[in-house]
Amino acid sequence: MEQFRLPKIDLGSFAVPPSVKRVLQTAESKLAHRPKLLALFNNCFPNTLETTTKRMEDGTTFVITGDIPAMWLRDSVEQVRHYVPLAKEDAELRSIIGGLIRRQMFYILKDPYANAFNEGPNDWHWDANDETDMSPWVWERKFELDSICFSMQLSYLYWQETGHTDIFDENFSKAMRTAVDLWKVEQLHGELSSYTFMRRDCPAIDTLRNEGKGMPVNYTGMIWSGFRASDDACDFHYNIPSNMFVVAVLRQMQKIARYVFRDVRFAEEMEKLEEEIEHGIRLYGIYHHAKYGPIYAFETDGFGNYCLMDDAGTPSLMSIPYIGYASADDPIYRNTRSFILSKDNPYYFEGQAAKGIGSPHTPPDYVWHLALSMQGLTATGEEEMMEMIDLLEVTDADTGFMHEGFHADDPATFTRPWFAWSNSMFAMLVYRAMERGLFERDGK
Repeated sequence: MEQFRLPKIDLGSFAVPPSVKRVLQTAESKLAHRPKLLALFNNCFPNTLETTTKRMEDGTTFVITGDIPAMWLRDSVEQVRHYVPLAKEDAELRSIIGGLIRRQMFYILKDPYANAFNEGPNDWHWDANDETDMSPWVWERKFELDSICFSMQLSYLYWQETGHTDIFDENFSKAMRTAVDLWKVEQLHGELSSYTFMRRDCPAIDTLRNEGKGMPVNYTGMIWSGFRASDDACDFHYNIPSNMFVVAVLRQMQKIARYVFRDVRFAEEMEKLEEEIEHGIRLYGIYHHAKYGPIYAFETDGFGNYCLMDDAGTPSLMSIPYIGYASADDPIYRNTRSFILSKDNPYYFEGQAAKGIGSPHTPPDYVWHLALSMQGLTATGEEEMMEMIDLLEVTDADTGFMHEGFHADDPATFTRPWFAWSNSMFAMLVYRAMERGLFERDGK
């Protein structure tokens, strides 16, 4: 297997915008009684801007994921999402985030099936021998249903927070149309889609079975996905969290179509698609568990087969309130949360140092910092939120940063020392706790 060996990208120098500096100054007083947590926050909150962000000559923004010199649609959104609340009063930050959105629309129009892209058409690829319809712009072409959703949701959140509509240009309109057309095709993957993906001489989770077409599915109204947010292949190709994400994003895209582009017909088309997917989730995506009652499945094929688990990445079942599909007090979500935070979830691990959700993407007994951050962000009680912050603080292996997965018995055994998405999620959690005044009531 010929795998590209991670070239380096010159990101150049980058000044941290003033609003981010003000947050760091606030943290100096809010977290003064917790010096290690303060140091972690000071490292992680600006990490995306300081180490992974490049302003392009065309005014767009390129954001690498960290230790891989490519831009994932999903990761790049999550790397900057904690900055969105600051953008209204900071023109420099608006320029950075708006530039990222414009670059994402450019990439979606290049290849809506791809998950990760190059800075330019340099023909760099994770695996040069992937059997799919590659482009020199594409780093990896795993179709992950969530990818475009992240870009669309960031655009909506940016608009709602700042009131600025400059990102909604002709490319954005075309990208919305492209996304909806793609999702309609993948509702009938076997009948309409030409997408295939094969990678030879690799772990089974890195390629699609059935000569790159994936396992058979029944029509449900939901949308087929080749891969999960972890970049691992789906077991059953209706990934429920990703379909929930599409429902949430279609609601937001309808508002953009109606109030920005004044395209009522397109909004109504999206409303119909939203209803079809939601009906599929309700009919095929809920599993009646003997112990927990009705819970959301992680995946299904529409033939009555289910994958019951949760993965650390977003979208996940844990992240349902975060992505905007349902509230944290939704009864089925509460049942599901009880299931995924138990040993009945095959990827929930407990050890001497930590307990939490891991992933098939990493070895057994590895808990992910992303999952701990998401558990804190979706917690309904302050106690659980602070418990997650405490756990994140003591599992950084004294590196000053978050990682991907770490061994539940030994946080010094970890994967990916430079994973900007994880740093940003941790920073978002701590920042939200600061905003709620939780550290003023902190007994530490």
